[in-house]
Amino acid sequence: MTFRLRTIGRDEHVAFIDSLPSASHMQVPSWGGVKPDWRAESLGWFDEADRIVGAGLVLYRPLPRIKRYLAYVPEGPVIDWYDADLGRWLQPLLAHLKSQGAFTVKLGPPVIARRWDAATVKDAIADPRAHRLGEVAATTEDPRAFALMEQLRGMGWQQSGGGSEEGFAAGQPRYVFQLSLADRSLEEIQRGLNQLWRRNVRKAEKAGVKVVQGGYDDLATFYGLYAETAARDRFIPRPLEYFQRMWTALTTEDPDRMRLYLAEHDGEVLAAATMLTVGRHVWYSYGASTSRKREVQPNNAIQWQMIRDAHALGASVYDFRGTTDTLDESNHLLGLLRFKVGTGGQASEYVGEWDFPLNKLLHKALDLYMARR
Repeated sequence: MTFRLRTIGRDEHVAFIDSLPSASHMQVPSWGGVKPDWRAESLGWFDEADRIVGAGLVLYRPLPRIKRYLAYVPEGPVIDWYDADLGRWLQPLLAHLKSQGAFTVKLGPPVIARRWDAATVKDAIADPRAHRLGEVAATTEDPRAFALMEQLRGMGWQQSGGGSEEGFAAGQPRYVFQLSLADRSLEEIQRGLNQLWRRNVRKAEKAGVKVVQGGYDDLATFYGLYAETAARDRFIPRPLEYFQRMWTALTTEDPDRMRLYLAEHDGEVLAAATMLTVGRHVWYSYGASTSRKREVQPNNAIQWQMIRDAHALGASVYDFRGTTDTLDESNHLLGLLRFKVGTGGQASEYVGEWDFPLNKLLHKALDLYMARR
């Protein structure tokens, strides 16, 4: 069976996503509204009975002064990635994007290749011989993911980078940390937390930390903490307008697509975080905190409340998003990995992002530009 590909409207795109157990929050049409520097297009794959069987949000980024584009499909498209014949999905996509002026196509199959359980990650951190998580034997591997990668290579796709030395790719993270909620009671999930986590949650409760949901007007409070976090953890913060735009775009599509949580103590907001939901997949998206009053454990409090709310929503997974694959004690990101490991979840490795050069000269120029950044 061959598939036809065509542009689809927002309503048809949302309806297809809503019919699935989950999809990436970067593959809902409202995500295009979060990225004003990119032109967004919703595409649909249709079978012989004209039923929609796949969808993708494409973001086009123009090259300066010429009408050629980087076509990016973040954490998508939403297709059957385990199909033995990926060509019937990807060839129509390449033909369409080429007709739109794309010189390179970048996509990120939402397929996990390897997982490491919390005990394995903890042992790896403690092992002085282990330097990177990717070098540690995984708890589980999915042979279908490796078959997928071989199929992509055979079709001419090239794996993007491999991530920076901290384990984060230039696009979306290859390594993430996820907590399974499926078929588990809240009590079982709580028992899965390590002793330090449970103790810190109790400390926050005893100290009187309150976690509440905020709205658009509270984004400024979140941003103040976020800017402080950026300075402390040495990353470049996004502007406040980015989060305001995200809130407006996502909540207009679905009022529960994005939530803002605030952890308060004695009238002072000490931590804040955003949560995104698509189907049964919930993401901890952005977090922020102050260095003040750390002893009342606002970060554990806010995460535990978000996990509880995700469970109440019927989520099957609570996704902490990107994590480092370094196990080097001198790396400041290792503390974040330890924090996530304390939940009893799993570190997971996606198959990564893949490029298809439609114009090899322009694609090489883009590679050189990205390497110099």
